[in-house]
Amino acid sequence: MFSRNLHAHSDEDTYRNTARDFLAIGFRQRRVVTTTFIMVFAAVILIALMLPRQYQSEMKILVRHERADSVVSAEREAPQQFRTEVSEEELQSEAELLRSKDLLSKVVTACDLQKKDDNSFWAWVTSKITPNTESGPGNATDERISRAVLALEKNLEIRPIKLTNLISVSYKAVDSHDAVRVLNTLSGLYLEKHLAMHRVPGVFDFFHQQAEQYRDALAKSEARLADFGRNEGVVSPTLTREITVRKLNEFEAASHETQTTMLETKQRIQTLETQLATLAPRHTTQIRTSDNPQLMQHLKSTLLELELKRSALLTKFEPSYRSVQEVDQQIAQAREAIVAAEKSPLKDETTDRDPTYEALRAELAKANTELAALQARGVAMSAMIRSYRAESQKLDQQEVQQQDMLRAAKANEENYLLYLRKQEEARISDALDRQRISNVLVAEAATVPFKAQGRRLVFVIFGMLFASLASVTFGFVVDRWDPSFRTPQEVQDFLGSPVLAAFPKNGE
Repeated sequence: MFSRNLHAHSDEDTYRNTARDFLAIGFRQRRVVTTTFIMVFAAVILIALMLPRQYQSEMKILVRHERADSVVSAEREAPQQFRTEVSEEELQSEAELLRSKDLLSKVVTACDLQKKDDNSFWAWVTSKITPNTESGPGNATDERISRAVLALEKNLEIRPIKLTNLISVSYKAVDSHDAVRVLNTLSGLYLEKHLAMHRVPGVFDFFHQQAEQYRDALAKSEARLADFGRNEGVVSPTLTREITVRKLNEFEAASHETQTTMLETKQRIQTLETQLATLAPRHTTQIRTSDNPQLMQHLKSTLLELELKRSALLTKFEPSYRSVQEVDQQIAQAREAIVAAEKSPLKDETTDRDPTYEALRAELAKANTELAALQARGVAMSAMIRSYRAESQKLDQQEVQQQDMLRAAKANEENYLLYLRKQEEARISDALDRQRISNVLVAEAATVPFKAQGRRLVFVIFGMLFASLASVTFGFVVDRWDPSFRTPQEVQDFLGSPVLAAFPKNGE
């Protein structure tokens, strides 16, 4: 019972004194901790003093959609392009293009970074630690370039700037001018690679070849059209056919009209013949009734003489005088004779040909003549209609042939103009590429940094933290490996019995 309570009391003291025990360990191993801290911190300071000063230069690259990459296409019309925002994937793609090994290798070669890497202390240490097993200047050069590329990747920082179309590229170097030169070389080689990757090689040559091919085809088509016109004797079968069809329609209409007129003429001839059969060739044209002019003249002259004689007698005699009365009787007889002559006039009757009969006979003759003319005209028109129909059929075939040649010539012309336009677009695109006019440009060029980065102070601060952690850890490890008893509690825990007395070390 006592032992159990004792152990419980010991466990409680152990739980309560854990932090104190840690401090106790620190006090016990203070020499080790202090020595370790001083040594590590001194090494950190020494390394910080040995570190060369670094200059960081920065440039910014703008990615935009101002010049589209699909300028040259197989479409007749250039597709309509809408300006869209640059996506994060495009920025990451351009950033990866900047990090590509082949691009960095070209930068290393252009700036001779492999030579500077060979003169560094770390390169010498690395070559001693891992000597090259293969001999040859080519392998050594490749190895130096590979190490320079790794060093360039380490000192090169490429990151897209959030919420913008910019990519920030920074490089650290011992020499400020080297930092600027590396970034400028990187930007130039990057623009060349960007244009090479977004440009289809041989586009201009392809479109030029196709344009020349279709130009030759167009020339041959035009030559065939010219030969067709000379050989067939017709310039435009379509126009000639339209004229022929118009004439054919006119002749067919005239033929139908002639047939109708022939039927009318035949019917008229029958009617005229029927009418002529009912008429006589001659008829009385004039009946004249007239007095006897000599007799009437004689009677009237006699009557006039008698009246003159009576007038003369009345001047001398009375009306009852016998001579006057005799003259009156003679006048009365003369008047009676005139009246009798007037009542019995002379009759003169004239006969002539019947004009209706003659007109009908002339009309009949005219109708017979017209019928003969219409029959001859109908035969001629039938021949003309057959001729125009044959000509129309021939022109139909010629029109089909010419339309085929015209379609071929038009297709060759359209293709020639299409490839000529695309050739010009490809030429413009190549010219823009040669001038490095792209949708990617250097928004902010690298400048020479005049102030070195304060990395020594940072290195010393981190070195001090590392020295503190390393010294404390080493002190705990040394205390842990020490097999001696340091406290009464350790003795009690080891023996399992209470400690009655403890004497401090060195009388302390």
